[in-house]
Amino acid sequence: MELYSGYINRLIEELSALPGIGNKSAQRLAFHIIGMSPARVNRLAETIRDAKEHVTFCKVCQNLTDEEICPICKNPSRDPSTIMVVENPRDLAAYERTGRYQGLYHVLHGAISPMLGVGPADIRLKELMERLRDDTVREVIIATNSSLEGETTAMYISKLIKPAGIRVTRIASGVPVGGDLENIDEVTLLRALEGRTEL
Repeated sequence: MELYSGYINRLIEELSALPGIGNKSAQRLAFHIIGMSPARVNRLAETIRDAKEHVTFCKVCQNLTDEEICPICKNPSRDPSTIMVVENPRDLAAYERTGRYQGLYHVLHGAISPMLGVGPADIRLKELMERLRDDTVREVIIATNSSLEGETTAMYISKLIKPAGIRVTRIASGVPVGGDLENIDEVTLLRALEGRTEL
C-alpha cells in the first residue's frame, strides 16, 4: 500500500538514491522540501543545476572546481614540491580539515580494482605522471584508502614513480584497514600523515 501520492513518492525515491540517504532520511528531506517556500525550492533546484553544469576538474590536480584551476593549486603559499595523491575529493577535504598539510594534491577519482574492471587507465594516473615531469616535485605522498583497492593503487603508483627518483611515501597506520578517509577524524588523519613511511 502506498502512503503518498505520485509526486511525493518520486521525490522520496530520488532522494533515497543519494549516497548515505536511507528511506527515512529521504522522507524527512522530502517533507522539508515540500514545506519550503517556492522561492527557496527554486533556489535549491537552480543551485543543483548550476553545480552540475559548471563544476569540472581542475586542470592541475583534478579536484572538482568551477574554475580552470582550483583555489588550492592557485594558492602561492602551498608547497609545490609535495603532492598528496587521494582517491576522491572527499578525501582531499578530509586532509584539508586538519589544517596542517601545506602541499598540493592529486585526485585520482577512483582506485585500481581488477574485480570491478577498473584499471590504471580508468583513473587519473596519466595526469599525475604529466605533473611529475616538473622538476619541482620532490615527494609524492600516497594517501589512498587502506582497502585492497587502495593498497593495489598505492603499489602501482609507487612502481611508476620510483624510477623517476622522486621520494614516494605512504600514509602511516592509524587509518583502519577498510576505512574510508572521509569518515575518519582529523587527529587520526594527522597522525597517519605525520607517520608516513617510504615505499
